[in-house]
Amino acid sequence: MQFSSALLENAVNEFAKLPGIGRKTALRLVLHLLKQEPEEVEHFSEIMSRMRSEIKFCQRCHNVADGDICSICANSMRKQDVICVVENLRDVIALESTQQFSGTYHVLGGVISPLDGIGPAQLNIDTLVHRIHKEGTAELIFALSPTIQGDTTIYYIQKKLPEGTRVTTIARGIAFGGELEYADEMTLARSLQNRLPIESYVSQAK
Repeated sequence: MQFSSALLENAVNEFAKLPGIGRKTALRLVLHLLKQEPEEVEHFSEIMSRMRSEIKFCQRCHNVADGDICSICANSMRKQDVICVVENLRDVIALESTQQFSGTYHVLGGVISPLDGIGPAQLNIDTLVHRIHKEGTAELIFALSPTIQGDTTIYYIQKKLPEGTRVTTIARGIAFGGELEYADEMTLARSLQNRLPIESYVSQAK
């Protein structure tokens, strides 16, 4: 792909660094911006810059937030004693889109994967356990992708929970080996509604 402008080429190269964006798509996006009024492009740039520099992560659940606490944790209408444990921010968005869950979340920031160099210390597990002890959680729902890494993470966390904690997992409407974020909203909704006691999940997995 030949460019007559180094500025254009640099812009295309930056867009092409985004996940799922090839060079042809990157060029299309850059040419679109080139057609816009300078003020609109400056506004776009300012929004992206402010998002990156000003966005925060909730001190309670590690979800994205505009302040110290995210809007979900701050919502008094949510069930504050029910926690849905997810791998990443995309999973929060996917589950929220089902409109079937009225509790709160806890974003681990990944799953235990020794081959990738990710252990418990790299995840938000200690803050989850501390939160459960402090808040007297009524139910902990695991909504991790049904993979070996996801299962390993569930087993590890379960061993660190206070005795008597009710622990469930979303139903196996999601195929083993699948990724939660790619499941359709109906499947996610049914998985939440038909969640299983963790003991049943463990026995099924063996």
